[in-house]
Amino acid sequence: MTNRRSFLKSLAGVTAGLSLPSGAFASGQETRDRLGEVLPKRKLGQTGEYVTMLGTGGYHVGWTTERDAQEVIEASLEGGVRFFDTAESYTSGVSEERYGKYLTPKYRDLIFLMTKSTGQNAKTVQEHLEGSLRRLKVDQIDLYQIHAIDSPEDVDGRIEAGVIDYLLKAKQQGKIKYLGFTGHQNPYAHTRMLEQTNNTTIFDALQMPVNVLDQTYYSFAENVFPKALEKNIGVLAMKSLAAGRFFANKERFNWSTDDPVIPDKMSIKEAMYFVWSLPVATLISGNENATFMREKIALARSFSKFSEEERIALVDKVKSIALTGKVEYYKQKES
Repeated sequence: MTNRRSFLKSLAGVTAGLSLPSGAFASGQETRDRLGEVLPKRKLGQTGEYVTMLGTGGYHVGWTTERDAQEVIEASLEGGVRFFDTAESYTSGVSEERYGKYLTPKYRDLIFLMTKSTGQNAKTVQEHLEGSLRRLKVDQIDLYQIHAIDSPEDVDGRIEAGVIDYLLKAKQQGKIKYLGFTGHQNPYAHTRMLEQTNNTTIFDALQMPVNVLDQTYYSFAENVFPKALEKNIGVLAMKSLAAGRFFANKERFNWSTDDPVIPDKMSIKEAMYFVWSLPVATLISGNENATFMREKIALARSFSKFSEEERIALVDKVKSIALTGKVEYYKQKES
């Protein structure tokens, strides 16, 4: 825990340089667009782009009802969210199709759009990308990510199978603006990807779990944050509520616990403020209805940065739960 405390302390003050100065976008425009007030924005690594501190998760957009999906998209836009996440694999393309129906036809000029591919080789990734462009009804993806890397060996395999080579070609063709990668099982997959591309500037962003329990084992924060910041790669936070396992019940997956993080140990507000107090570009939040989405938007608007002491106190609060390894069920266990 001493090392983890030192790590949290080392991040103190880093977020100060991430945020867009109050009152203006990077372009000098007001923090409004034709839909209204936009949420505060943060730098996305070395891209020169600023993205809203809250992003809409596409996984839930894919599996919830179509009406709820439409309402989540509309609530996001009305609330000032301009970062939208999805993936080819989310409900077999349904998430992308719903974005293509309710988001991009009218609002493409306002949003930062990200999608991903789980493809293990160049041919599959090409098929995924072409399908994504078609379903999303766009000519270019703002950020395209190599999705769900799960081990150093997986990273090596995808590189050897030409995945990066193909994506660089697609970028040259204008189909992709920026490149990134994601994973939630093993931080050493992320560090391997960074090592394999150490002498290049291939990646602009990476996506990983960031939450108050992460520091206990297989910590993405401890292992990946320092390397990403050193290379000026934007960090996209996901699983900030451990994919719903911070709560007592998770009905969709028939899961429950007698010792939940929320509300027994902390509030949703505390859990999300913890993440926003770290050097993340955006927090991607999955919500199956507009009410949940509006709740997260309100938290983003009222955000104030936690101090070093407040962050450490929250880590200590959930230490006993974190040590069980059950809440972050998506991580590989250390051998």
